[in-house]
Amino acid sequence: MTISNDLKLLSTIEYPDEDFEPMPEGDKQRRNLSYTTEALRLWFEKQANVYVSGNLFIRYREENVEKRIAPDTFVVFGMSNEDRVSYKIYEEGGKAPDFVLEITSKGTVTKDREQNPLIYRNLGVKEYFQYDPTGEYLKPTSLQGVRLENGEYVAIASSTLSDNTLSLHSEVLGLDLHLYSDRGFRFFDPISNQVLRSYAEAEFERSQEQRARFQAELERSFEQQARIEAEAIANQERHEKEKLVAYLRSLGINPDEIP
Repeated sequence: MTISNDLKLLSTIEYPDEDFEPMPEGDKQRRNLSYTTEALRLWFEKQANVYVSGNLFIRYREENVEKRIAPDTFVVFGMSNEDRVSYKIYEEGGKAPDFVLEITSKGTVTKDREQNPLIYRNLGVKEYFQYDPTGEYLKPTSLQGVRLENGEYVAIASSTLSDNTLSLHSEVLGLDLHLYSDRGFRFFDPISNQVLRSYAEAEFERSQEQRARFQAELERSFEQQARIEAEAIANQERHEKEKLVAYLRSLGINPDEIP
């Protein structure tokens, strides 16, 4: 009877999907949180088996509602990209995120550096990155990453490009994480040599492309109309010349002999 009641209790446990904690501490954190999730969603949107989310609870103990963590951005390969209220590892075949990125702030730096890595390592998260948009809390560099090797996290080597951009490579994503001196953090695809866009940036780019196509079509239309008008003038001049030649011949004048 006790077992039955315990099972009933477990089945009626409510899993709150908000912790009512404050959102990122400032515009820089908020902008980067939005960008990192949006950019990866857009990048993987055509792949139905890649789930990208952010600021969403990951629950990893069915029997304990407090065992949860909410990464700023995470990616899970091999899972449906359908929307979720929370990501419950025990309902997803035990599949943990492959990639996690935390946007570090004053209030999260200790947790991001000391507590979260232990949780992510135990869950089997393959890569864990941290980025501090202010450059004040994460040292020695404001963009860092680790990769899971033999059950332990090993630091991912960074490089500095010719334009002083800090670059780290994510084997999981197949992308580089760049920290530019003028525009901050961006994901970068080394194959196509392009920076990943946010929703707003992608929409602006599409509108610019549409405007360029419209302008090109308008110019082609003007060129076609100019050709039509030029052909009409040439035909008219040729017709007038033919009429003149015919008239001169009717008068017995050979137009070829006219100087």
